[in-house]
Amino acid sequence: MGLAISDELLGTFVPILVYWVYSAINMAFGSLHNYRLHSRKDEEDKNLVSKSNVIKNVLFQQTIQATLAIFLYKVIGNEGGGASKSQSISPTIMARQFILAMFVLDTWQYFMHRYFHHNKFLYRRFHSHHHRLVVPYAFGAIYNHPLEAFVFDIIGGALSYSISGMSPRTSIYFFSFATIKSVDDHSGLWLPGNLFHIFFNNNSAYHDVHHHLYGGKYNFSQPFFVMWDRIMGTHMPYSLEKRAEGGFEGRPIKMTK
Repeated sequence: MGLAISDELLGTFVPILVYWVYSAINMAFGSLHNYRLHSRKDEEDKNLVSKSNVIKNVLFQQTIQATLAIFLYKVIGNEGGGASKSQSISPTIMARQFILAMFVLDTWQYFMHRYFHHNKFLYRRFHSHHHRLVVPYAFGAIYNHPLEAFVFDIIGGALSYSISGMSPRTSIYFFSFATIKSVDDHSGLWLPGNLFHIFFNNNSAYHDVHHHLYGGKYNFSQPFFVMWDRIMGTHMPYSLEKRAEGGFEGRPIKMTK
């Protein structure tokens, strides 16, 4: 008899595994200098936290998140829009839940992210941790203060899961996809043929602008769309130009009113 693993446990731990596997892939591609948004030297010199401390922080956060996720699955208890566990959910329903969850997560994270920037106490005490990575890289995607991680990721994830009505099975795919997207946005890479760059305006170059010291008042949207930046007037366009020494550079295009 095989060992049965519940969808709730898979929804908790598969995104964590996906985080490290996809991060490792991106870090391997980081050796290709012609596809980097920053040089390796900049990555080593400009960042204000060591990679070992980033790893410790991320592992600690994932431990807390996994514990809370197991609890929240029990509390919320979605069955996927009325379907029992023995029934399969139609692709149409799953797609609708997926899209709704994306918009819910984007809305929550945009306004929380913007508020944590505009409130000087919240930025200095909490969000500034994430911006110690002036030059982002893949496995630093969720390097944050634990309180911020709770507000952004735990509450945002719980809202997107409950409001969309998705099942635990669908949540495995959704949270894994959201994890891959977040890692990709922080990868510091502009790889040819990357589907995220083709289908999403919110991508690694877009978010890299936000990590620039002069871009912290713009491009708050994450992880999927840029609609709230456009609606709220915080969208900063950029040009992607080749550096003489290899790779690309995203240069913000300052807007005039």
